[in-house]
Amino acid sequence: MAHLSSTFRMAASLQMPAAGRSLCQRCFSSATAQTTEKSVPYHKTLKDESSQAQGPTKPLPKVADVVVVGGGSLGCQTIYHLAKMGVANAVLLERDRLTSGTTWHTAGLLWQLRPSDMEVELLAHTRNVVSRDLEEETGLHTGWIQNGGLFIASSKQRLDEYKRLMSLGKVYGIESYILSPAETKDLYPLMNVDDLYGTLYVPKDGTVDPAGTCTTLTRAATARGALVIENCPVTGIRVRADDFGVQRVTAVETSYGTIQTPCVVNCAGVWARALGQMAGVSVPLVAMHHAYVVTERIEGIQNMPNVRDHDASVYLRLQGDALSVGGYESNPIFWEEVSDKFTFGLFDLDWDVFMQHIEGAINRVPALEKTGIKSTVCGPESFTADHKPLMGEAPEVRGFFLGCGFNSAGMMLGGGCGKELAHWIIHGRPEKDMYSYDIRRFHHSLTNNNRWIRERSHESYAKNYSVVFPYDEPLAGRNMRKDPLHEELLQQGCVFQERHGWERPGWFNTRGAAPILDYDYYGAYDQKPHGACVYNQLLGDEYTFDFPPHHNTIKKECLTCRNAVAVFDMSYFGKFYLVGPEASKAADWLFTADVSKSPGSTVYTCMLNKRGGVESDLTVSRISPGSPASLAPAFEGDGYYLAVGGAVAQHNWSHIMTVLQDMKFKCKLLDCSEELGMISIQGPLSRTVLQELLDTDLSNEAFPFSSHKLAKADGCTVRAMRLSFVGEMGWELHVPKRDCVRVYQAVMKAGARHGIANAGYRAIDSLSIEKGYRHWHADLRPDDTPLEAGLAFTCKLKSGIHFLGREALEAQKATGVSRRLVCFTVEEKVPLFGLEAIWRNGQVVGHIRRADFGFAINKTIAYGYIRNVDGGPHLEAAGCRHVGPSTSVECSEKPGTNTQQTGP
Repeated sequence: MAHLSSTFRMAASLQMPAAGRSLCQRCFSSATAQTTEKSVPYHKTLKDESSQAQGPTKPLPKVADVVVVGGGSLGCQTIYHLAKMGVANAVLLERDRLTSGTTWHTAGLLWQLRPSDMEVELLAHTRNVVSRDLEEETGLHTGWIQNGGLFIASSKQRLDEYKRLMSLGKVYGIESYILSPAETKDLYPLMNVDDLYGTLYVPKDGTVDPAGTCTTLTRAATARGALVIENCPVTGIRVRADDFGVQRVTAVETSYGTIQTPCVVNCAGVWARALGQMAGVSVPLVAMHHAYVVTERIEGIQNMPNVRDHDASVYLRLQGDALSVGGYESNPIFWEEVSDKFTFGLFDLDWDVFMQHIEGAINRVPALEKTGIKSTVCGPESFTADHKPLMGEAPEVRGFFLGCGFNSAGMMLGGGCGKELAHWIIHGRPEKDMYSYDIRRFHHSLTNNNRWIRERSHESYAKNYSVVFPYDEPLAGRNMRKDPLHEELLQQGCVFQERHGWERPGWFNTRGAAPILDYDYYGAYDQKPHGACVYNQLLGDEYTFDFPPHHNTIKKECLTCRNAVAVFDMSYFGKFYLVGPEASKAADWLFTADVSKSPGSTVYTCMLNKRGGVESDLTVSRISPGSPASLAPAFEGDGYYLAVGGAVAQHNWSHIMTVLQDMKFKCKLLDCSEELGMISIQGPLSRTVLQELLDTDLSNEAFPFSSHKLAKADGCTVRAMRLSFVGEMGWELHVPKRDCVRVYQAVMKAGARHGIANAGYRAIDSLSIEKGYRHWHADLRPDDTPLEAGLAFTCKLKSGIHFLGREALEAQKATGVSRRLVCFTVEEKVPLFGLEAIWRNGQVVGHIRRADFGFAINKTIAYGYIRNVDGGPHLEAAGCRHVGPSTSVECSEKPGTNTQQTGP
């Protein structure tokens, strides 16, 4: 029997370049074929119960309310939660046996702490389902084992990251402890702690058994009326256009019959992309080999917690008296030709790829050096561009839902995601803020771009165990969308951020250009790494939880805006036109503010869901029909010009389109995001600079705040809007793409003697939080209402105009809010980044959503929702003070202590 150490030496001796193999071949094709069955770390799999019988295990119904495709963790959890929520006529179709795709060989680890409040809640629900709910409902044990979890910190930065997780965990009552190396040794005697900085111990983490869990889920679902049919592959999805031209699901086809249904849920794992193609839906995921090895018996390992050694990129899962050892490598194998015949299958393990985990595992548990390997488990898993699942209704086809791309975390996230997906299907939206999992987080130009999907999926996989730093940016899939000013700003030292595929200005490096090079796969697949690259070096310099090294550079940008004038390239913004005979009717329903004003007005407003949650905040400008010189498209009826944050443009577009379709409004939504640039000139001297450039009066009387006009700038027609995202006097110039460079250069020339300077989004983040402006998906989310966020002024509740979400707001206003958004300032010069717990009188009352440094007031500023722990309507906001190393803030008993409130 081979030992881990001998295996490591053997693999090292055999490692050599693949002669004659191109990067493309090495990177995007499987190096091994399906192999004979090997043991997985469970007493049984559902394959043990399979028969040789052909055909469906049950007759197909003619009609179903919902058809779930795929019998893995997500499919089983979704059918269970649909049935539990009252959908009796739901069907699950599995092409072979339950769990036969990727679920059967999963490691099944369940950790409770993640760097996201939403994910902590999802994990908690999964844990409740597998450890309690299912057994109470069915009397069956799911195979849940609670043996705890240990996160290993080999550096101060890593331990700081764990302290942030621990702080967030306290918000949800998750028991956890920071242990010293000595305390860790007492808990786990077989562990080498000589190189440890500390550990995070979570006693109630554990493992999930896939066969036991999925069997119990489907039994509970069928007991409530659901139908689970195995041995029934899907061969097609029928889609047709309705009377308004909207593509909708109508049926699911199989070789054994067709089921008429308005709703299909794609839980097909690595096969999800093929299922999406049947309906004309892009599913941006890739399949990769993902592996672990199972050891022989290890004396003294019994009852030890599971281990995640992030710095070594390895995990150690307890399996009775043995360990499963796996991790995330820098050169994973892509499974290019995904076979639809691959069931209960594994690949031969490629030791050239897997060997990088062995050394770290032996270092952490030295006993492994003399421990044999009982089995290797290498199977397919689906991975996505940001290592987060794909969920929600597809933008292309109504009634086609995604529940796939779980990045080897399907068992762990399955319960929470299954519940949210079921709620999404039934009610049109999830209960929680699921935006970071929503397929609409990706622009439609990216979801079928193979280069982007593969590069970003590789980087996300390779960096899965990396420290999550607040100012990190991807290096893969860059330069996909560039605005008209990209080259101009690049030469002026712009350090770009990637959002929604766009390259947007982050900040400006005074030492020259920092171009982003083609992705080098971090030197994997025989690719030569770039080495010295200015952009990569600047990015690496910011890998810190302290103030970043470019803190003073951003300070200069901010203070230039506050004291003089700064230029912001905001061209990546989404820019839509809502036009047509019923555009005003649609606008009244969509927007919380009254936008039915005269042409020339611009209104800041929100869009809500029916529960009153904020789906977007944006500006809406009333326009008139005009000639092509008006920059607007030709239209009849009413018209509005919408400007929305570029990072959430697809989400906004899809939300508006869904509402228009559901309400059958006679109007159109047109996207001109690529055709128009957006140059924002902000600061007390902005009027002085622009008055020299624009052919219109910029005085308060002639051009009041929140209004817009067509004007000429250096001979070019622009739409000038008097607005601000930073809290200073300023204007936005919305400019045709062909004229952007000319107008920008004219602005810089006019502002040269007034101290004008470029500034980026790092400055916007600081300036906006200083002025109390809200950021969507930080201060505002679909689970927050305008009343809770201090944005009641955007809601036309005093009017008689009905709008989406009004009833929910009126009900909340009548009963009082139970939580509210509060601004904190911190006296000590320490950074906050979000997720820190907020304490009041010794009790946790919330957590920080967003934080930044305010250079004008020279303090760290943070926003978070706080609740009244006694229940009922919310009390007045209290003061705060900083507690510990950037892990929490504390509210004082009375308002006003060490705090500075800022309004919207």
